[in-house]
Amino acid sequence: MVILKLLEPQKKTPLQEWCFEDTFVIRIGRAEDNDVVLADTLVSRHHLELRLVKHKNVSAWQLISKGTNGTFLNGLLVIQCDLPDNCCFQLAQGGPILQFQCQEIPDTLLVAAEAVKASQNSAAQLGYTCSHEGNSPQNLFCIHCGQPLLVQQTIRQYQVLRTLGQGGMGTTYLAWDSAGEVPSKPKLLVLKQMNADMAKIAKAQELFEREAHTLKSLNHPGIPKYYDFFVVGGRKYLAMELVHGQDLEKRIYTTGPVPPSQAIAWMIQTCDILEYIHSQIPPLIHRDIKPANLMVRNADNHIVVLDFGAVKEIGTTAGTRIGAEGYCAPEQERGQPLTQSDLYAIGPTLIFLLTGENPFNFYRHKGQNARFDVSKIPTITPKLREVIERATHHWPRDRYQSAKELSVALADCQI
Repeated sequence: MVILKLLEPQKKTPLQEWCFEDTFVIRIGRAEDNDVVLADTLVSRHHLELRLVKHKNVSAWQLISKGTNGTFLNGLLVIQCDLPDNCCFQLAQGGPILQFQCQEIPDTLLVAAEAVKASQNSAAQLGYTCSHEGNSPQNLFCIHCGQPLLVQQTIRQYQVLRTLGQGGMGTTYLAWDSAGEVPSKPKLLVLKQMNADMAKIAKAQELFEREAHTLKSLNHPGIPKYYDFFVVGGRKYLAMELVHGQDLEKRIYTTGPVPPSQAIAWMIQTCDILEYIHSQIPPLIHRDIKPANLMVRNADNHIVVLDFGAVKEIGTTAGTRIGAEGYCAPEQERGQPLTQSDLYAIGPTLIFLLTGENPFNFYRHKGQNARFDVSKIPTITPKLREVIERATHHWPRDRYQSAKELSVALADCQI
């Protein structure tokens, strides 16, 4: 038996309860044809399904989210995942909260669920297909069969659903892993494809492969997870975690500058990720810290660092100049980056977050004494100005020597 309880948001006391016996699919949403109907504007018409599934002889209830505003399990945005007993999930941020409880699953129910699954597979093999009727234009997946509604192309087992972004190096897609059976690997992910013209450039191939190699070696909540790397038709592909959020550049251009407390909090989180990267053996340098490469995750408002294609091991020979104008340290301009070069970029990023302007507008050229002049920015306190000036000093030896040291100085600006 499955028991679902609608909880009061603050006290978490039950407001309503539904009990389900002898069923292996429970549909939840705003439309009247759902098993659980929730009349809330944040809830999609057909928001999610709970399905009884079997993984290697172990049965479990699985949540499959289809709602426009997302579904959150323990505060984290989920697309498809197994449900632990007594867990709570929320339909959209600020939406209804449901508690899931499951008693022992009868063998007869498991047999029935397997039989339905087998009949669906047989139907597919015989050429019977779902008509996908009744789906909203916004839906990525069919509310009836759960399959992607519009597949632009298929690359190996990855079905491309839409284009997320396009750059000089490659194109990123939202993709569905049609063959994914690994519980720790979500079926909805990001697939990055190297552009055809870049495939002819040795340096571009090196950077693309470096990003895959780096992500595979790292494990931090502020870094996208690596899933796969392969070559098809001479093109390289990288499959990695889909981070639901917005990068800081788009965020500021959309909603405007943020208060100092928020800007500092995000930069402290960035320092935490940089501390992890710099602590690798040998230390890694990101080389492209800038607002466009810092994503704010919707689920927890925390920073995720993107684009590891420019990562370089410290101590290796001087290389190609990589870095964005206004965010690039002097020694990095010369192709000689250090860990302090990543810390340098925190200064101009703060300026952008607090003003919405290109930090290069505040740069004063005076040879080795060139610096950012933030004295006329009203939201920057004298203490924060000192932090920015030290982080962006011309000489690396005169900057903060570690991300931890810079993090402590930033935290002191919030007191």
